[in-house]
Amino acid sequence: MKKKSLSPSWKFLFPLLLLTNITFAQNTYKFTEGLLLNNVHRYGREALYTDLLAYQLFTKSLKQPVPDAVFGNSSTGAELKWLKISADTAGRFRSRSFNGGYLYLTYNSDQEKTALLNIKGNSAVFVNGVIHAGDPYSSGWMYIPVNLKKGLNEFYVRGQNLSANLFFNNKPVHLNTEDATLPSIVKGDKNNHILGAIVVINSTNKELKNYKIKSNLEGKETTTTLPSIPAMSTRKVIFRLNAEAITGNSKTSCKLNLIDGNKTLDETNIVLEIADPSSEKYMNTFISNIDGSLQYYAVASKIGANEPGSALFFSVHGAGVEAIGQARAYQSKDWGNLVAPTNRRPRGFNWEDWGRLDALEVLQLAKDKFKPNPQHIYLTGHSMGGHGTWFLGATYPDKWAAIAPCAGYPTLKGYGSADGLIPDSSSSAIGNVLLSASNQSDVFKLKNNYKSFGIYILHGDADRTVSVNYARSMKKTLADFHQDFSYYEYPNGSHWYGNESVDWNPLFEYFKWHSKPIDTALNTIDFTTASPGISSSYYWATIHQQTAPLQYSRIQFKRNINAGNISGSAQNVRLLKIDLKDFSTNKNITITIDSLSPVNYTTKSTTDEIYLLKEGNNWKITSAPGLSEKGPHRYGTLKDGFNKKMVFVYSTAGTKEENEWSVNKARFDAETWYYRGNGAVDIIADKEYSASNYKDRNIVIYGNENTNSAWKTLLKDCPVQVSRNTIKVGKETLTGDDLAAYFVWPIKNTSSNTVSVIAGSGLKGMNAALANQYFAGGSGFPDYMVYRLDMLKSGIDEVKVAGYYDYNWKIK
Repeated sequence: MKKKSLSPSWKFLFPLLLLTNITFAQNTYKFTEGLLLNNVHRYGREALYTDLLAYQLFTKSLKQPVPDAVFGNSSTGAELKWLKISADTAGRFRSRSFNGGYLYLTYNSDQEKTALLNIKGNSAVFVNGVIHAGDPYSSGWMYIPVNLKKGLNEFYVRGQNLSANLFFNNKPVHLNTEDATLPSIVKGDKNNHILGAIVVINSTNKELKNYKIKSNLEGKETTTTLPSIPAMSTRKVIFRLNAEAITGNSKTSCKLNLIDGNKTLDETNIVLEIADPSSEKYMNTFISNIDGSLQYYAVASKIGANEPGSALFFSVHGAGVEAIGQARAYQSKDWGNLVAPTNRRPRGFNWEDWGRLDALEVLQLAKDKFKPNPQHIYLTGHSMGGHGTWFLGATYPDKWAAIAPCAGYPTLKGYGSADGLIPDSSSSAIGNVLLSASNQSDVFKLKNNYKSFGIYILHGDADRTVSVNYARSMKKTLADFHQDFSYYEYPNGSHWYGNESVDWNPLFEYFKWHSKPIDTALNTIDFTTASPGISSSYYWATIHQQTAPLQYSRIQFKRNINAGNISGSAQNVRLLKIDLKDFSTNKNITITIDSLSPVNYTTKSTTDEIYLLKEGNNWKITSAPGLSEKGPHRYGTLKDGFNKKMVFVYSTAGTKEENEWSVNKARFDAETWYYRGNGAVDIIADKEYSASNYKDRNIVIYGNENTNSAWKTLLKDCPVQVSRNTIKVGKETLTGDDLAAYFVWPIKNTSSNTVSVIAGSGLKGMNAALANQYFAGGSGFPDYMVYRLDMLKSGIDEVKVAGYYDYNWKIK
């Protein structure tokens, strides 16, 4: 047995050790006394949330807390009180009773001033009523610029086991290296012009434009113009590096200067690794198509020279693990390269949502870089990465020769907290609509997609973090239909029992004798998807549109190329595309689906593809649908707008209070996106938006028709309309100033872009929309939903409308 080594969850610290941390100093105020209120909120992965304190805050009925004051009653009728709590010697507010609670903190200021707020362990915080993102995983590098007023300043901190500090007298604009994204300098790499990213903190009340970062790497200087940095915010920005002069073997220092015109505002140093790919793991950075931010992936190179046609091992990490730590857990192999994507963060999105998109981006980059044999691409991962393996394997079954989940759990719905389950929703039509938005996460319903590749399941039999019962459950599930899987329980194995937890020789031997079939050899199809917008194709068949959106669709086909026939069944499919390239020219083909009247077609070339439309009880050949219809390119749900280099557009045409809500909400979403997704986003005013200036970009818009001047440009034809005191959804009209709406809409005259809308019919409704559960990995949101502020008290009963547009973006 190999010597046990450090868990990747510890190894993720290594890149951080290479950085020069920011120095705050100067004046620090540590919060040491507060008041605790428990059992007043419930936030999870689902579209719904309840928050009794936020409800009182939004309705202006919240009284200033004092010790032992009664706040109200819980949903069970229990009395809720504010209780005194003190920080321990480490500065943390700890309590065994911390559950669904808020910590109330105060600071008395002698004057108006700005500060940097740093809280660890919180999911969000209201600062004098304005919401800001938190640091739920206690990473420590989340600094929020805040304006403090003279006198009492109030902080309602949502979370548990917290520490909180205010930092004063820092430079108004400065660099923070604590959360840098840096590449390795790879020996022998011909590309010496590489990219890094660093955080700029703007503690001023003005937007910063045309600032620059100058890098000096062993005498080679490069200057990069930065994107705009909104007032009182942070933004992670990309800078260029020139590594032509590097001659060292281990590490090198790079100086960074933040420049405004000819004036240097701040300077700092970063340290980069120099890696020999023949013996060391390394990091490559790239600009993501999701949002234009800088991300990285890690590589464990093949032993010996890289040869096109080698294998590719795609390894997805566990919660809290950096991709470079994941790669370092493996010994390099002599028959393939190993690549580890990031999931955007060590915790990120559970390999769903934007974690899934990150995996697809890196997979393509790895294919382009290493040119592996497409029949020898393998997927594996540990813990959360074990879930990622189950999920990505089931979602994209035509990409892998074999998969190997290690210490994994199959679904979010069965593991962890909140998990997208909505209490008492089974008897609620709206509840079932909301649940269906998460159907793509349920791999048990996608289990037949596992048929086409081998599966090796590895799990420690003494795992107390992810129970071995998850592996046993999947073993039992596969045994009913799968003919090629292997299962091993490591004796006395905990969750991490050394690098063998992932780098297990029998697992790689199993990979070695598995190949993905070539397209022409795959004549039997059994494929299920919950959304063509996430996964639509399997070899030569594509589910283009569903009859019932986001319900499960399944196709089962067999083809005989010599005989010229295709037959099978299609469930919940409206429009289907069949690729006929494997048939010869002038071949007469008969297609029979669901035992209905056959469709006949004669191929005209070796690139033919046909679309089949189901109308009533017949299938017929139809023309390719226009891009204006739903399809894999743009299928909806609210989250769709939060990618493709989205732009946040806040309002300036409303009242002062409405406009303040809008810009604060946009900033809150940007803070959350940065924290959860290592991302960066442009925030602009409505009057700055034009379709020509933001071509090919998705939009997230805040406000309503009366407050946001970009509304009519983007949403004129949308069947969901929000104005003051009124929301219309198709033919239904709801009234009141307490309505919130989330919905998505295609951007006119674009091939795939969408706008996601965060709206309210008044300040109460806008405040109800403040939660951004849509950034929780695996959370499901339909195309549109409308609810009242009272949802914060009563839950699902206050969701008034929820649903999906049809294939033509219409509401039935």
